[in-house]
Amino acid sequence: MGNIKILLVEDDEAVALGIEYNLKNDGLKVIRASDMCSAKELFNEEFNLILLDIGLPDGNGYELCKYIREKSKVPIIFLTALDEEVNVVLGFDLGGDDYVVKPFRVKELLSRIKAVLRRTSNYQKTRLISGDIEVNSLNAKVYKNKKEIILTAVEYKLLLYFMGYPYKVISKEEILHRLWDIQGDFVDENTPAVYVRRLRKKLEDEPSKPTYLVNLRGLGYKWNKNVIEE
Repeated sequence: MGNIKILLVEDDEAVALGIEYNLKNDGLKVIRASDMCSAKELFNEEFNLILLDIGLPDGNGYELCKYIREKSKVPIIFLTALDEEVNVVLGFDLGGDDYVVKPFRVKELLSRIKAVLRRTSNYQKTRLISGDIEVNSLNAKVYKNKKEIILTAVEYKLLLYFMGYPYKVISKEEILHRLWDIQGDFVDENTPAVYVRRLRKKLEDEPSKPTYLVNLRGLGYKWNKNVIEE
């Protein structure tokens, strides 16, 4: 990831320094801005990703996201203390690719960065391995214990989405928005649960006692195993 260049827009000096230090230790190049004005001056097409705080002294991250989207499709991850669903959806609607709620662990942030870059083809990995599950993105094939599993197109997209964000709780609303709403299709709100059950039947040894794709009652689902990228 040494060639990845990130623009970090964060007005809290202590938070910004902590993020910058840890991302640089992981081989990422980080340029910092503390407000909208300086971020606009610094922004150019050389950046691979934007980490964007929502609360800024001279505006907000949503405004800056709109400004960037008029010029570029560079991936944007919002950093926010506002985890209400309405704010999350607004960020997606304006062109954001993901969000991380403060406070967060550095490993979680790094995982999100890699997932977004992989999904937007700026950071390409060909295999995802988690336990005895393997995904080969070059030929869109999935294996369990080296035996191929046949998935539908939606099941495959959903599996990639979960494995791209290991240990992250993903709500039904987020699944609907990311996998269907952007295509303008009407989908029943129970659809995510249906597809999760189908995936479990194909992935889990005991679908009634899942170890990969677990449910958090009232919150959503999460991929509950580490994912190795190759």
